[in-house]
Amino acid sequence: MIGLNNLQPAKGSKHRKKIVGRGLGSGKGRTSTRGSKGQKSRSGDGSKKIGFEGGQMPILRRIPKRGFNSLFRKEYEIVNVDKLNKFESGSEITPASLKEAGMVSKVKLVKILGVGQLSKALTVKAAAFSKSAADKIKSAGGKAEVIASKAQQK
Repeated sequence: MIGLNNLQPAKGSKHRKKIVGRGLGSGKGRTSTRGSKGQKSRSGDGSKKIGFEGGQMPILRRIPKRGFNSLFRKEYEIVNVDKLNKFESGSEITPASLKEAGMVSKVKLVKILGVGQLSKALTVKAAAFSKSAADKIKSAGGKAEVIASKAQQK
């Protein structure tokens, strides 16, 4: 009769944990199934550090360092003055309107450069202007206004 006192798992469903390093008679003694000798047979990870070249000076230390990356560098999205002819005369151009027109990919820092000619009077708002770009916008009858974006204020 089946009762709580004689319940057992199905035959073959339970496996005994492998016990290694407990004498030759166990069949898993001596080298504890790790083969013989060498770094990989020792306890621990058994792997070398990234870039380790067997003791010779690693390439990352052989090659000299070059250059410098400033933490405070500002990357501008660049738009040339001649591209602004796309907009209607008298309109106000902001980084958001430039993004809508597909001229910049981000709305962060936009710099207007003076390549080409401007034939319309426009009010242009950007983070920075080159001297020639500001002159060309003013000579066309427009305004060049510098705006401070969140990225610039940090």
